[in-house]
Amino acid sequence: MDKNEPVHANESQTKYSTSSRFRSNITHETLALILAGGRGSRLHQLTDWRAKPAMPFGGKFRIIDFPLSNCVNSGFRRIGVVTQYKAQSLIRHIQHGWSFLDGRFKEFVELLPAQQRTADGTWYQGTADAIFQNIDILLRHDAKYVLILGGDHIYKMDYSKLLAEHIEKSADMTVACLEIPQQEASAFGVMGVNDQWQVTSFIEKPAQPVSIPGQPEKALVSMGIYIFNADFLYEQLIRDHQDHDSSHDFGKDLIPYLVPRYRVFAHRFMNSCVNMASGIPYWRDVGTVDAYWEANVDLISVTPELNLYDDDWPIWTHQEQLPPAKFIFDDNDRRGQALDSSVSGGCIISGATVRRSLLFSNVKVNSFSHVEDSVILPNVEIGRHAQLRRVVVEKKCVIPEGLTVGFDPEQDRKRFYVTEKGITLITPEMLGQEIHNVC
Repeated sequence: MDKNEPVHANESQTKYSTSSRFRSNITHETLALILAGGRGSRLHQLTDWRAKPAMPFGGKFRIIDFPLSNCVNSGFRRIGVVTQYKAQSLIRHIQHGWSFLDGRFKEFVELLPAQQRTADGTWYQGTADAIFQNIDILLRHDAKYVLILGGDHIYKMDYSKLLAEHIEKSADMTVACLEIPQQEASAFGVMGVNDQWQVTSFIEKPAQPVSIPGQPEKALVSMGIYIFNADFLYEQLIRDHQDHDSSHDFGKDLIPYLVPRYRVFAHRFMNSCVNMASGIPYWRDVGTVDAYWEANVDLISVTPELNLYDDDWPIWTHQEQLPPAKFIFDDNDRRGQALDSSVSGGCIISGATVRRSLLFSNVKVNSFSHVEDSVILPNVEIGRHAQLRRVVVEKKCVIPEGLTVGFDPEQDRKRFYVTEKGITLITPEMLGQEIHNVC
């Protein structure tokens, strides 16, 4: 079919595209692959011992739980997770929390670590190469469509709507896209589209992003979420592998090659985002310490932009067996309390005050301490009389008695990492505590 031929949705597909039967049929023919091998170096010491998708988030989850939950909730239950950088905690989390799918019904979460499986014996060289190196494994699953996802973003999305649109438009490839202000688009891969939302151009980080037709102040940027017809994808991966000038990356190489030659369409995230607050799609790249702190702290607001109290679209995870949070002492000089905060299981607030903060599991805050506007990761103990404000505390830290952080940035920089926005990161190593593998 000519790539410029007008698109006519198949009537039967359109009719059943929102029905459970249609969704079940097409999702069962689809293999989802989550690219979860990245370090996330802009998170600094938080990813010294773990890949970015394994980062704790939201009090009890890990970032990888969001694309995995989106897959399961969308009806995609054949899932591969591609790992590379310091993947042990990610592997352990998936083994403990995602083993409930039933292989007897061809449902699975399969781990695909880098194994130097090509003739030149290299590790994954790019996002496309990571898929290519597992192509023989993928062929055995005999999928009709392949959904490719990043493993390091926070959002809720019904992928079945993306797939239905891909089929209805007879696309070779469909790219999920965000609509953002044009002046902010230079940091992303920007899609140019025509009136039918067929992609006409793709440029990584352009100085002058093109606008959306009819929306001159908005630009369309790639989310790194792709649907391919499986046979087409495998053909293109082989072709790209044979191109020695390619960096073997979807954004840098494959998409720019495919756009002028094949039927590539853009999908509006607005059409498949789940549980939008105020009608605004929620998608966050928590790739910096500032962004990570902001996204976590937003969850304790009165009406957070991301709804985690959603029975219809739950975020699944490994559930530790922990006692409920406990608050003790009610004296005038020490009162165990948490105000405008979220406190997870296993926590003990012992005669201390916690305000506008998010505490992960098994955090102990001792008497006379104050914690404000902070994110405290699991298994942290905060000593008496400590004063913490606008901090992110890494797992397994033991905060010394009387430590004050978050009030004097220049003093804090002598021991800790302080961001441009004044968020202070504290790790065991910075405290002189020789604790390895905090992942």
